[in-house]
Amino acid sequence: MTARSICVFCGSRPGKNPAYMADAEVFGTIIARQNWRLVYGAGDVGLMGAVARATQAAGGETFGVMPDSLFDREIGKTDLTHYVLTETMHERKKVMFMNCGAVVVLPGGAGSLDEFFEVLTWRQIGLHEKPIFLLNTKGYWDKLIQLIDHVIDQDFADGSLREFVQVADTVENLEKGLEKALG
Repeated sequence: MTARSICVFCGSRPGKNPAYMADAEVFGTIIARQNWRLVYGAGDVGLMGAVARATQAAGGETFGVMPDSLFDREIGKTDLTHYVLTETMHERKKVMFMNCGAVVVLPGGAGSLDEFFEVLTWRQIGLHEKPIFLLNTKGYWDKLIQLIDHVIDQDFADGSLREFVQVADTVENLEKGLEKALG
């Protein structure tokens, strides 16, 4: 099931623009419709909660991973198909990543950036070949994409770094990209 599982990193808050929540809900429905499994941080708040609830409502499988220390803050969602409790954030990221075939990053904050850069770095140093997608809802990730291009332009990374990240401006384009990547 790992190959057809999508690891979603995203905000534990809804963000300012209602489009972020709307896209999270639509994407959760797509995950279920495509018979993919959602792998995520097991929170029931913000975009995390929205994508999980939408996946469940559409009959999809959910795999949540939560560190003990965040259970109360992120309102641990234990009614998932699979629920794993970890000791640390690092362990959480590792379990999530090891149980997926592709990574999708929806809008989010420092935690989502940490997760994104960790899997991107692992890809850069050859530890995996899993596809990494940014859902660039309403241009949310534009500055991040510019930063990656700047890092390459300033010769702190090879141009291949940019090729490791696929950007989708809409949920529909994200779905098409994932269909192609997952076969």
